[in-house]
Amino acid sequence: MHLWRRHRTMNRHPFRPALAMLAALLLAPLCARAQTAALGGILGSKALLVVNNGAPRSVGAGESHLGVKVVAVGKDEALVEIAGSQRTLRLGEAPVSVGSKSSSRRVVLTADSQGHFVNSGTINGSPMQYMVDTGASTVAIGRPDAERMELKYLSGQPVRMSTANGVTEGWLMTLDSVRIGDVEVYGVEAIVTPQPMPFVLLGNSFLTEFQITRTNDQMVLEKRY
Repeated sequence: MHLWRRHRTMNRHPFRPALAMLAALLLAPLCARAQTAALGGILGSKALLVVNNGAPRSVGAGESHLGVKVVAVGKDEALVEIAGSQRTLRLGEAPVSVGSKSSSRRVVLTADSQGHFVNSGTINGSPMQYMVDTGASTVAIGRPDAERMELKYLSGQPVRMSTANGVTEGWLMTLDSVRIGDVEVYGVEAIVTPQPMPFVLLGNSFLTEFQITRTNDQMVLEKRY
């Protein structure tokens, strides 16, 4: 699905001391190893967090439960972090593994029923839904998503680009980070389009950081550096 293309004229350019110590000793191994986390529900501005299949706990943004910190809470999703690794939890989805910060350089994606590689990740720490588009020259973000993620796109470079509705103007900017799975890429070029988009398109400004292999319905991204 190619929703846009850059225009050719665009430039490149806790307790008593003893008890506290005991608690710390007991919790340290738990925080160090991989855990599972699932979203059991949304209660107002808090996420109902289920860690290691334990009892659900209502946790707000900036709060932690068993070493899992809630970064942001949406309508039906929550962004969580543990030891620097972030994952997006969604209602109805199976528990995901959230461990200590990974040195993984490999991401395996599975195509949906339409053959598209759609999943969740983060941009500058904010949750996003993306679709891989090997034909797009840069990452592309619809304006509503850019505003939700508080991206300062208006300070970027205005650019002209071709869309299905003709030539329009967008904003070229550099994202601090784009993360999918356990792999994060820094300083990624992106275009913010004036119209909304169903997904963030992961174009070649992100994909060129990877060696890409596709077998049937799986796509493997192996970081080059």
